[in-house]
Amino acid sequence: MSLSKTRTSFYRRLYVAHLVATGTASVPAIMEATGMPRRTAQDTITALAELDIHCEFAPEPGQRHNIGHYVIRDWGPIAPDWVTDHAEMLRRALGYPPRDTA
Repeated sequence: MSLSKTRTSFYRRLYVAHLVATGTASVPAIMEATGMPRRTAQDTITALAELDIHCEFAPEPGQRHNIGHYVIRDWGPIAPDWVTDHAEMLRRALGYPPRDTA
């Protein structure tokens, strides 16, 4: 099944929000988990606000150069349990590699 651009974008945002919520919460970690380019990862994190998902950067205390991670503060109208339950389907639909469970 071929996904429309709209559905691909929506699934990508949901999957990235899921990654952030489950600890894959930095741009390099998201890039590694999905294979997406840095700019796409950054743009996707920013675009979460369009779904009313409140995601913010939490800098590590005492660190310089934007060292830290992202945190989902509010899922807005999105049901996080649905996203968790369907994360594998989202991953497969987007063609992302399986997550390392080690």
